[in-house]
Amino acid sequence: MAKQARAVQTWRSIVDAAASVFDDYGYERAAISEILRRAKVTKGALYFHFASKEAIAQAIMDEQTSTVDFAQEGSPLQSLVDGGQQFAYALRHNSMARAGTRLSIEGVFLGGPHPWGDWIDATAGMLELGKERGEVLPHVDPMVSAKIIVASFTGIQLISEADTGRADLREQVAEMWRHILPSIAHPGVIAHIKPEGRVDLAAQAREKAEQAEREAQEIAAAAEAARGAATAGRSGGSAARGTREQPGGEGADEPAGASAGGRI
Repeated sequence: MAKQARAVQTWRSIVDAAASVFDDYGYERAAISEILRRAKVTKGALYFHFASKEAIAQAIMDEQTSTVDFAQEGSPLQSLVDGGQQFAYALRHNSMARAGTRLSIEGVFLGGPHPWGDWIDATAGMLELGKERGEVLPHVDPMVSAKIIVASFTGIQLISEADTGRADLREQVAEMWRHILPSIAHPGVIAHIKPEGRVDLAAQAREKAEQAEREAQEIAAAAEAARGAATAGRSGGSAARGTREQPGGEGADEPAGASAGGRI
């Protein structure tokens, strides 16, 4: 259990450090040495978890979708809008989201699934749920619309990054929804959708950060407890061997190296 906790902590440190490096430098210029420096791990520890830089990049692209939660209850379209705004917020405040997006845009497919596939599938799933609940128009093809939405978001965030460093991204995404919703949603539903999102994104981000910090502390505490138990076990074994080797009586309690006269 202790080894597993340490392994999880090391994996997390490597991925988080690599995300910041890929975010800063892109895939080609990202150096393993810089990832090691930021992660504060050895080369052996890194290669125990990842066979190559490509494997680390793939882990980041796989993980970036975890920055968004599509709520299944309530309005599917509002949940879809909220998810887009969550990711817009993450692109400003989360290096994992930025790194995954940059790697995807740079075309680092690494022989794995298409980097936009998870986003398209998740979006199509919410649109399909919207059709089932009567929010999405009957003629809408969820997969076609999902590709248009993901492509639109990608282009908008790139322009926002170039124009304002993504400072206006939330409003730009809201404008995207104001243009797209009339083509996919029933008119009566649109009036109830908030294109800017209904979630306090800053509070949500703080909650996620606090949860991540608690999990990291739990992992660190488990690893520390395991190290303490291992040290105690070794000390106990040494003491037991020393007691067996010493003669009985008062002299058995003397410090190692003490003479009968008490000289050290």
